[in-house]
Amino acid sequence: MRYIYLLLTLLSSAVSLAAQAITPPAKITAWAVWQLPAQFMTAAHAACDQSSAHVECMIGQMAKNGAPEDAVRFTRELYKQSHGEFGIMTGFHDEGPVAFAWITYPLRANTNYGLLLVNGRPRIVNVEDPKLLDLKTMKQSAQFQDTKAQFPHVDVWPGDRDGKIWPDSQPGPNGGIQFTVSYPLRNGCHACAAAGVAIFTWNFDAAGKLLGTSFQGMLDPPLQ
Repeated sequence: MRYIYLLLTLLSSAVSLAAQAITPPAKITAWAVWQLPAQFMTAAHAACDQSSAHVECMIGQMAKNGAPEDAVRFTRELYKQSHGEFGIMTGFHDEGPVAFAWITYPLRANTNYGLLLVNGRPRIVNVEDPKLLDLKTMKQSAQFQDTKAQFPHVDVWPGDRDGKIWPDSQPGPNGGIQFTVSYPLRNGCHACAAAGVAIFTWNFDAAGKLLGTSFQGMLDPPLQ
Protein backbone atom coordinates (compact mmCIF):
# COMPACT_ATOMS: atom_id res chain seq x y z
CA MET A 1 0.00 0.00 0.00
CA ARG A 2 2.80 2.36 0.87
CA TYR A 3 4.38 1.70 -2.54
CA ILE A 4 1.08 2.51 -4.28
CA TYR A 5 0.70 5.69 -2.20
CA LEU A 6 4.19 6.86 -3.16
CA LEU A 7 3.54 6.04 -6.81
CA LEU A 8 0.28 8.03 -6.78
CA THR A 9 2.03 10.96 -5.08
CA LEU A 10 4.78 11.01 -7.70
CA LEU A 11 2.20 10.72 -10.47
CA SER A 12 0.21 13.63 -9.05
CA SER A 13 3.34 15.78 -8.79
CA ALA A 14 4.29 14.98 -12.38
CA VAL A 15 0.82 15.94 -13.64
CA SER A 16 0.94 19.19 -11.65
CA LEU A 17 4.37 20.11 -13.04
CA ALA A 18 3.24 19.30 -16.59
CA ALA A 19 0.18 21.51 -16.17
CA GLN A 20 2.37 24.37 -14.94
CA ALA A 21 4.73 23.90 -17.88
CA ILE A 22 1.95 24.32 -20.48
CA THR A 23 0.14 27.18 -18.73
CA PRO A 24 0.82 30.25 -20.89
CA PRO A 25 2.10 33.39 -19.16
CA ALA A 26 -0.43 36.11 -18.42
CA LYS A 27 -1.06 38.66 -21.16
CA ILE A 28 0.97 41.83 -21.04
CA THR A 29 -1.35 44.73 -20.23
CA ALA A 30 -1.36 48.45 -19.49
CA TRP A 31 -0.80 47.54 -15.83
CA ALA A 32 2.88 47.12 -16.79
CA VAL A 33 3.19 50.82 -17.71
CA TRP A 34 5.29 52.95 -15.39
CA GLN A 35 6.44 56.54 -15.82
CA LEU A 36 9.95 56.98 -14.42
CA PRO A 37 10.07 59.47 -11.50
CA ALA A 38 12.41 62.38 -12.15
CA GLN A 39 15.01 61.21 -9.63
CA PHE A 40 14.79 57.48 -10.36
CA MET A 41 17.93 57.14 -12.49
CA THR A 42 20.03 59.25 -10.10
CA ALA A 43 19.00 57.07 -7.16
CA ALA A 44 19.35 53.85 -9.18
CA HIS A 45 22.86 54.75 -10.38
CA ALA A 46 23.90 55.55 -6.82
CA ALA A 47 22.61 52.19 -5.61
CA CYS A 48 23.71 50.01 -8.54
CA ASP A 49 26.78 51.37 -10.34
CA GLN A 50 29.15 49.37 -8.14
CA SER A 51 27.05 46.21 -8.36
CA SER A 52 28.33 43.24 -10.36
CA ALA A 53 24.69 42.59 -11.35
CA HIS A 54 24.04 46.11 -12.57
CA VAL A 55 20.77 45.67 -14.48
CA GLU A 56 19.31 43.23 -11.96
CA CYS A 57 20.01 45.86 -9.30
CA MET A 58 18.28 48.52 -11.43
CA ILE A 59 15.21 46.30 -11.75
CA GLY A 60 15.19 45.87 -7.98
CA GLN A 61 15.23 49.65 -7.58
CA MET A 62 12.02 49.95 -9.62
CA ALA A 63 9.91 48.34 -6.90
CA LYS A 64 11.59 50.47 -4.24
CA ASN A 65 10.61 53.57 -6.20
CA GLY A 66 6.95 52.71 -6.59
CA ALA A 67 6.81 50.68 -9.82
CA PRO A 68 3.80 48.32 -10.02
CA GLU A 69 4.50 44.60 -9.75
CA ASP A 70 3.46 44.11 -13.41
CA ALA A 71 5.96 46.75 -14.54
CA VAL A 72 8.81 45.08 -12.68
CA ARG A 73 7.79 41.68 -14.02
CA PHE A 74 7.70 42.98 -17.61
CA THR A 75 11.12 44.65 -17.31
CA ARG A 76 12.56 41.41 -15.97
CA GLU A 77 11.00 39.43 -18.84
CA LEU A 78 12.34 41.91 -21.41
CA TYR A 79 15.78 41.75 -19.78
CA LYS A 80 15.87 37.97 -20.30
CA GLN A 81 14.36 38.05 -23.79
CA SER A 82 16.69 40.80 -25.05
CA HIS A 83 19.83 39.34 -23.45
CA GLY A 84 20.52 42.17 -21.07
CA GLU A 85 18.57 45.31 -22.07
CA PHE A 86 17.08 47.45 -19.29
CA GLY A 87 13.75 48.64 -20.66
CA ILE A 88 10.70 50.10 -18.92
CA MET A 89 7.24 50.13 -20.51
CA THR A 90 6.02 53.73 -20.69
CA GLY A 91 3.07 53.31 -23.07
CA PHE A 92 0.65 50.57 -24.14
CA HIS A 93 -2.04 50.27 -26.82
CA ASP A 94 -4.01 47.07 -27.40
CA GLU A 95 -4.87 46.08 -30.97
CA GLY A 96 -6.60 42.74 -30.34
CA PRO A 97 -4.34 39.70 -30.69
CA VAL A 98 -1.26 41.95 -30.68
CA ALA A 99 -0.51 45.13 -28.72
CA PHE A 100 1.99 47.98 -28.97
CA ALA A 101 4.34 48.67 -26.07
CA TRP A 102 6.47 51.82 -26.00
CA ILE A 103 9.72 51.19 -24.15
CA THR A 104 12.15 53.59 -22.52
CA TYR A 105 15.77 52.37 -22.40
CA PRO A 106 17.39 54.76 -19.90
CA LEU A 107 20.88 53.19 -20.09
CA ARG A 108 21.32 53.59 -23.85
CA ALA A 109 23.57 56.26 -25.33
CA ASN A 110 21.29 56.67 -28.40
CA THR A 111 17.73 55.71 -29.37
CA ASN A 112 16.44 55.69 -25.81
CA TYR A 113 12.94 54.84 -26.95
CA GLY A 114 11.76 51.72 -28.75
CA LEU A 115 8.64 49.88 -29.84
CA LEU A 116 7.62 46.29 -29.21
CA LEU A 117 4.72 44.21 -30.49
CA VAL A 118 3.55 42.00 -27.63
CA ASN A 119 1.10 39.20 -26.78
CA GLY A 120 1.38 37.52 -30.16
CA ARG A 121 3.68 34.70 -31.22
CA PRO A 122 6.47 35.35 -30.40
CA ARG A 123 5.27 36.97 -27.19
CA ILE A 124 7.68 39.93 -27.56
CA VAL A 125 8.73 41.21 -30.99
CA ASN A 126 11.21 44.07 -31.27
CA VAL A 127 10.33 46.14 -34.34
CA GLU A 128 13.84 47.63 -34.30
CA ASP A 129 15.45 44.25 -35.01
CA PRO A 130 16.79 44.54 -38.60
CA LYS A 131 16.97 40.74 -38.92
CA LEU A 132 13.17 40.69 -38.99
CA LEU A 133 12.81 43.29 -41.77
CA ASP A 134 12.42 42.46 -45.46
CA LEU A 135 15.71 44.18 -46.28
CA LYS A 136 16.39 42.00 -49.33
CA THR A 137 13.35 43.35 -51.17
CA MET A 138 14.18 46.89 -50.10
CA LYS A 139 17.75 46.71 -51.36
CA GLN A 140 16.64 45.30 -54.70
CA SER A 141 14.16 48.13 -55.25
CA ALA A 142 14.78 50.95 -57.72
CA GLN A 143 14.05 53.47 -54.95
CA PHE A 144 16.84 52.13 -52.78
CA GLN A 145 19.29 51.92 -55.67
CA ASP A 146 18.61 55.55 -56.55
CA THR A 147 19.12 56.57 -52.93
CA LYS A 148 22.33 54.56 -52.71
CA ALA A 149 23.74 56.46 -55.69
CA GLN A 150 23.46 59.63 -53.61
CA PHE A 151 24.22 58.09 -50.20
CA PRO A 152 26.73 55.22 -50.76
CA HIS A 153 26.53 53.91 -47.18
CA VAL A 154 22.77 54.15 -46.74
CA ASP A 155 21.04 51.62 -44.52
CA VAL A 156 18.06 51.21 -42.18
CA TRP A 157 18.51 52.39 -38.60
CA PRO A 158 16.31 51.90 -35.52
CA GLY A 159 13.69 54.56 -35.03
CA ASP A 160 13.92 56.69 -31.92
CA ARG A 161 10.28 56.20 -30.92
CA ASP A 162 9.04 58.98 -28.67
CA GLY A 163 5.72 57.36 -27.80
CA LYS A 164 3.61 60.19 -29.27
CA ILE A 165 2.60 58.65 -32.61
CA TRP A 166 1.33 55.08 -32.76
CA PRO A 167 2.05 53.14 -35.98
CA ASP A 168 -0.89 52.59 -38.31
CA SER A 169 -2.76 49.30 -38.16
CA GLN A 170 -5.15 47.74 -40.65
CA PRO A 171 -6.92 44.40 -41.21
CA GLY A 172 -4.80 41.72 -42.87
CA PRO A 173 -5.77 38.69 -44.97
CA ASN A 174 -7.91 35.95 -43.36
CA GLY A 175 -8.69 37.95 -40.24
CA GLY A 176 -5.09 38.93 -39.55
CA ILE A 177 -3.70 42.33 -38.68
CA GLN A 178 -0.93 44.48 -40.14
CA PHE A 179 1.15 47.28 -38.66
CA THR A 180 2.94 49.90 -40.75
CA VAL A 181 6.20 51.13 -39.24
CA SER A 182 8.70 53.64 -40.67
CA TYR A 183 12.47 53.56 -40.18
CA PRO A 184 15.10 56.26 -40.74
CA LEU A 185 17.66 55.76 -43.47
CA ARG A 186 21.13 57.05 -42.56
CA ASN A 187 24.30 57.32 -44.58
CA GLY A 188 26.53 55.10 -42.47
CA CYS A 189 26.11 56.13 -38.81
CA HIS A 190 23.53 57.32 -36.29
CA ALA A 191 24.61 60.96 -36.64
CA CYS A 192 25.25 60.81 -40.41
CA ALA A 193 23.15 62.43 -43.13
CA ALA A 194 19.46 61.52 -43.27
CA ALA A 195 18.72 59.66 -46.49
CA GLY A 196 14.95 59.29 -46.20
CA VAL A 197 12.55 56.84 -44.61
CA ALA A 198 11.84 53.17 -45.32
CA ILE A 199 8.37 51.77 -44.64
CA PHE A 200 7.65 48.17 -43.69
CA THR A 201 4.47 46.28 -42.82
CA TRP A 202 4.46 43.74 -39.99
CA ASN A 203 2.03 40.92 -40.79
CA PHE A 204 0.23 38.76 -38.19
CA ASP A 205 -2.42 36.10 -38.64
CA ALA A 206 -5.75 36.04 -36.80
CA ALA A 207 -4.18 34.20 -33.84
CA GLY A 208 -1.39 36.76 -33.50
CA LYS A 209 1.38 34.70 -35.11
CA LEU A 210 4.06 36.79 -36.84
CA LEU A 211 4.07 35.95 -40.55
CA GLY A 212 6.92 38.28 -41.48
CA THR A 213 7.47 41.80 -42.81
CA SER A 214 6.93 43.39 -46.20
CA PHE A 215 8.79 46.35 -47.72
CA GLN A 216 6.28 49.03 -48.76
CA GLY A 217 8.46 51.78 -50.19
CA MET A 218 10.57 54.80 -49.28
CA LEU A 219 10.11 58.51 -48.65
CA ASP A 220 12.75 61.02 -49.76
CA PRO A 221 14.66 63.01 -47.14
CA PRO A 222 13.38 66.56 -46.50
CA LEU A 223 14.96 69.27 -48.61
CA GLN A 224 17.84 71.05 -46.88
